[in-house]
Amino acid sequence: MMEQASRLPKDINTHPTTLYLIRHASPDWTRVDIPYDVPPGPPLTASGRQEAHSLGLFVKSVGITKVYYSPLERTAATAQIAAEFARIPALEWAGLAEWKKGEAESEIRARLGPLLETAITESSDYGPIGLVTHGSPVAWLLKELGMEPDRLEKHRGMFDHANPLPPAGVWSARLDPATHSWVFALAFTPASVTTA
Repeated sequence: MMEQASRLPKDINTHPTTLYLIRHASPDWTRVDIPYDVPPGPPLTASGRQEAHSLGLFVKSVGITKVYYSPLERTAATAQIAAEFARIPALEWAGLAEWKKGEAESEIRARLGPLLETAITESSDYGPIGLVTHGSPVAWLLKELGMEPDRLEKHRGMFDHANPLPPAGVWSARLDPATHSWVFALAFTPASVTTA
């Protein structure tokens, strides 16, 4: 835990620091001709676009000030639809891409770590930040921020493809200023989602 705390910016101010870890909406799973982990990846379905609109309502309701998104088509479309509804900026960050086959955890840390530090700093300065990515990067972020392994594994068993949240689902991570630890909640799931 000390190693994780040392990676946090040292000048976190007194504003509530809240990150929203968002999984892309439902892609076209039938497009097996398109690699899932390489851009552009499969596009959203009509249902996925509706999930992204519902996500936009949530994003607006919790006051997310900006979203960063993965360069894959499904995450870009999810972020852009939600951000347009919430009238906030949406910026691509290559490091949020899907965990590629054969990619080591150290490579994930190298590409997600800088964004995590940026998002924490921006959240403490400007308000909640959303990160629109994929299930595996969300799982890594939850683990990196200190979610208990048993809790993470429990949620990975509840949703499709061992992801810790459903398509268009959102985890909130709020930094408790008293304990300097992160408090997690599965904050949003689309109405169409049922858990196993």
